[in-house]
Amino acid sequence: MSHSPVQIIARGSRVAAETAAEAIDADPMLEGATYSILEEDEDRDVWRIDAFPTTEEESEGLQARLAEHPGVTVVVETLADADWLAMSLSGLPPVRAGRFFVYGAHDQGRVPPNTVNLKIDAGAAFGTGHHGTTVGCLLAFDDLLKRESFERVLDVGAGTGVLAIAAARTGSRVAIGTDIDEPSVRISNENAKLNQADARFVHASGLNDAKVRGHGPYDLVFANILAPPLVALSQDIKLALKLGGVAILSGLLRTQERRVTAAYLSRGFVLERRYRRDAWSALVLRRVG
Repeated sequence: MSHSPVQIIARGSRVAAETAAEAIDADPMLEGATYSILEEDEDRDVWRIDAFPTTEEESEGLQARLAEHPGVTVVVETLADADWLAMSLSGLPPVRAGRFFVYGAHDQGRVPPNTVNLKIDAGAAFGTGHHGTTVGCLLAFDDLLKRESFERVLDVGAGTGVLAIAAARTGSRVAIGTDIDEPSVRISNENAKLNQADARFVHASGLNDAKVRGHGPYDLVFANILAPPLVALSQDIKLALKLGGVAILSGLLRTQERRVTAAYLSRGFVLERRYRRDAWSALVLRRVG
C-alpha cells in the first residue's frame, strides 16, 4: 500500500505523554517506529510526541496507540513531497555534549576550537546527536573519559555512527558499530570517512555475529536502542564486555529505568550513574560479575 508522508503530533502532560510512549514501545508491530518525546511548555506541563511513520500500517498503529490515552490530543499533518528529514535537519542547531560538538554541514562555520567536532550527515539514519538519548550517551562517555580509557568499543544499533565515531576520535583503537538497517550502515561508514575516524560499521542482526564477536571482548558497549531490546540483549551485552567493562544504555524513558536496570543487575552489573534529558534516560552500568 502506498504511503503519503505524514507527521503525527501528540500533546499531553508529562505523565500522559510518557505513558503513551511506553504503549508505543510495548507494541511489537511498532518496534521500528521513529518518534521523539520532549517538553514543549514547562509552565503548562505540555509534552509533545512527534512520530514519522513510514507505512500506512505503522501510521494506523501509532494513531491507535496514542488514541487509547484520553489525556493526549493527536494531530496528523501531511508532509510535502520533499526530503523532509534533510529540511528539518537544516534547521537544527549544533549540539554540545561535554567535549563533543555535533554539527551538520549547514553549521560548518560555527565549529568551536578545543572540542571534538563530529560532522554528522543523518541521511535516512537515526541518531544525529540532537536527540536526548544520543546527547545522554555522549555526556556519559565524556565523564567516563575523564578517568579511564577504552581500547575496544562496540556501538549496538549505531544509526548514523556518531557514538562509535566519538570513540574513535578520542583514542579507542577498535570502534565497531552494528545496525540491522543496511542504509544506516552505509551512512555510518560515510560519516566515519567524513570525520577521518577509524571506526567501522557492519550489518549484523545480533552480538553473536562473527563480525562483532571477533573484535571482543569490549571495554565499552553503547546500546542506544529501545527498552525492550535493551532488556532482551542484557546477557549478550554482558558476554560482549570484559569483566570491569562498561555499558552505556539509552533509548529508554525515565519511567523504564527500573525495568532495564533490573535486567542488568541480575546479570552481574552495577549501576554507576544515570543521565536524564527531556523524558529520556541514559544508564551507565559496569560489569562486575
